[in-house]
Amino acid sequence: MLMNLLEKRRSIRKYQPRPVEQEKIDRLIETALRAPSSRGFNPWRFVVVDQPELLEGLSRAKPHGAAFLKRAPLGIVVCGDPDKSDVWVEDTSIASILIHLAAADMGLGSCWIQIRNRMHKEGVAAENRVRDILQIPENLKVAAIIAIGYPDEVKSPHDRNSLQFEKVSVNRFGKGRYGD
Repeated sequence: MLMNLLEKRRSIRKYQPRPVEQEKIDRLIETALRAPSSRGFNPWRFVVVDQPELLEGLSRAKPHGAAFLKRAPLGIVVCGDPDKSDVWVEDTSIASILIHLAAADMGLGSCWIQIRNRMHKEGVAAENRVRDILQIPENLKVAAIIAIGYPDEVKSPHDRNSLQFEKVSVNRFGKGRYGD
């Protein structure tokens, strides 16, 4: 079942104008909170956003790759606490991909919006814009926003032949091509 889910999951940027049910939101958050974490430190924090005016503001957090959020019924902002763990980036990334997979499993579409190390405008980090909109404390780092909703577009799975097997070595880097 997992392989089937991985094969069909795609980034969705167009959503139907219908809300995500609270039971599904609860499952998404439970999934995130069950994510593996280095040494069990769980350095993540999540902000569930369903207010259209907040989603609109967040959609302008950076000039490219976030505009579609204003048409999503739900966003989950994924934050990390670097004081709790030096691998907060990895831990929040793991939690994020589990949210994506859980969303797909429930018939929802999702798309990652990179915030960490992105700019809102010259001299202003996207992270600071998100922090201002949602009143996120300074000690937390904003890793990403995950847009979620019922898909209003259909994307075919990536063809197996398009996978980059040439990037996989066997036993030694650069030796052999996986599958040869």
